[in-house]
Amino acid sequence: MRPLLLTSGLRSSARRSPDKLAVKAGNDSCTYGALIERIDNIKDVAYRLWSLRAGDTAAILAPNCIEYYEYISALSEMGVAVATINYRLSAPEVARILKDCGAKMTVFHDSCEPLLPADSVKHKMSDPIPSFEGVATSIATEEQPYAIPYTSGTTGHPKGVMVSHRARVMTFYAMASEYQCFSSGSHFLAIAPLCHGAGFAFGYAPLFFGGTVEILAQFDAEIVLSTLAEGQVDGVFMVPAHFQTIFNLDDQLLESVRGKHRLKAIISNASALPQPVKHKIVGLFGEGLLHETYGSTEGGIVTNLRPEDQLRKFNCVGPTFVDTEVSLRDDQGNEVPANTPGELFSRGPATFSGYWDNQTATDEVMKDGWVSVGDIATRDDEGHIYIIDRKKDMIISGGINVYPREIENVLIENSTVDECAVFGIADPRWGETIHCAAVVSGDVSAEHLTSWLEQHLARFKIPKEFHFVAELPRNASGKILKRVLVEQFSVT
Repeated sequence: MRPLLLTSGLRSSARRSPDKLAVKAGNDSCTYGALIERIDNIKDVAYRLWSLRAGDTAAILAPNCIEYYEYISALSEMGVAVATINYRLSAPEVARILKDCGAKMTVFHDSCEPLLPADSVKHKMSDPIPSFEGVATSIATEEQPYAIPYTSGTTGHPKGVMVSHRARVMTFYAMASEYQCFSSGSHFLAIAPLCHGAGFAFGYAPLFFGGTVEILAQFDAEIVLSTLAEGQVDGVFMVPAHFQTIFNLDDQLLESVRGKHRLKAIISNASALPQPVKHKIVGLFGEGLLHETYGSTEGGIVTNLRPEDQLRKFNCVGPTFVDTEVSLRDDQGNEVPANTPGELFSRGPATFSGYWDNQTATDEVMKDGWVSVGDIATRDDEGHIYIIDRKKDMIISGGINVYPREIENVLIENSTVDECAVFGIADPRWGETIHCAAVVSGDVSAEHLTSWLEQHLARFKIPKEFHFVAELPRNASGKILKRVLVEQFSVT
């Protein structure tokens, strides 16, 4: 029986329509036939010159580009697991990941060469690839990892997440069913970095089903709007920070896309999408388009709030995704009733295979096939899930559990608050006290924000201190680093 591989759909698409446009990147483009030819050449070189075999690991370090598809397709089809390294990391961080995954070869974009250790075995994407005839190559099994994306490391060092061919392909099928914008006739705009788990899934699915994917090397709000206004794109994936930037543009630019796009789906993921932003998205692009998904690199897509519920369900991430189960449990492992906080566990066909060379960490998050990344959630009477916070971010003040995300959701409703992060700082009397770092517009006082919160929350949830900052610290994936804020504002 033929294994279910990342490239299975891509090769089928090439057999059906070899001259069809597969990938577009600025002025560069590639047909399905040319893409397959390039993939086969890379496989031959990797086998014959680089001595890569099934079971080996390699790495890729590059911004979004057509070559990213070529190399990860070729190497993963050989059974070589590819560590997808974020090109925004520092040189020491890149070196740490290369050492951790044991990459025998690192493929890199010209712009990323300064990030690589001098003694690493590497290949520049722009270098020519020779063509060989009759060279045998090793073949992957569907249970082998096609890639090893690394976690963002908001609470510590990144860990390599092993994602199998089968897990990713099953994700593609579920996405096609849920979002209705992945088919042979689709034209998808891929904005998020391909080195991220979600960015790659949404950026590769169009090829699996024979559509066209248009990629941006980096996010530019004006280019995104102008591309959507051209009326070719029917699906787009963005993270909340992208939407925030778009709505900071002037009204004339925003109006340029109204009524001109042909989107079938707008998909948001990676962090919570503030409710005011949801209203803006629906107001500009129309109803029936916006999806907000919740998931993780380890668990895949776990839930999806569909368009019809976006403005009906407040701060909700929806019911479970296709063929996925969710269990909310207390500290003793018992299922909690509706509207009661519990740790979220999920299982489904997209679950990861474990952390690379780290069984201890794997055992901490995987229990009898169920995966938890430490998020606390509730389930309402209709089965919809609400993420309260990360378990590690929960603040215990005076013996009471306080969830920062609940406070952040109320603060972001205030028109003066652009961004905020609530965190706990150790206190000898209370255990922890509640602090908030906020990026605000205009002359805003702590008293104003305290008064606002008092209208919506119990007094014990009000931050003791507000810190007004120009920007919040983030990692290379764009996620807020609360541990940095704790260090910054702790009294020494």
